[in-house]
Amino acid sequence: MNSIRFFKEGIKNLRTVGTLTRSSKYLCRNMVSYVDFDKAKVIVELGAGDGVITRHILTHMAPDAKLLSFEVLDSMAAVLRHIEDDRLIVINDSAEQLGMYLKQYDLEAIDAVISAIPFVALPDELAYRIVGECKKYMKIGAPYIQVHYSLLAKKIYEDIFGDVKVHFVPLNVPPAFVLVARKQYEVLNQFSPNGEALH
Repeated sequence: MNSIRFFKEGIKNLRTVGTLTRSSKYLCRNMVSYVDFDKAKVIVELGAGDGVITRHILTHMAPDAKLLSFEVLDSMAAVLRHIEDDRLIVINDSAEQLGMYLKQYDLEAIDAVISAIPFVALPDELAYRIVGECKKYMKIGAPYIQVHYSLLAKKIYEDIFGDVKVHFVPLNVPPAFVLVARKQYEVLNQFSPNGEALH
């Protein structure tokens, strides 16, 4: 999908897409740099869009690794399916269903999550459910990598994972923040805004 088509899709579905411009190569490189691709066998991508970050992930992945890319928009998922790579599994569904798809494809614990879902535009309960579902299936030490254009949603990741590192990427339009958290043995804050326990 070229930049003009992405812009039009962003205008039409801004709440879902979260931006009007595609991620720059500098942002993509930054996001994938926190993944240990030598060891990663199962990677999950949330809000894959038209695949600009997807392609960077696939470039670094091992031949026997698998990438589950979630995208709720039909038009974007259709573009993703044009990427010819046997390691890529495109899922045109909500990331809330992560556990079901891991079981369906006989995949075990997740080695890394890379997300571009605009959680600031979603209800808090949904955001906590999706991120909490990811944490549930992640290996200890696995990174959760999230791009945002502000730090308004940082508390979500702090509540679920604990410590969150913030990396600023100025060479993107708009400039972006990459938030990186890891699943630890012990997490102090494990509750949603409603006080529900996050597993």
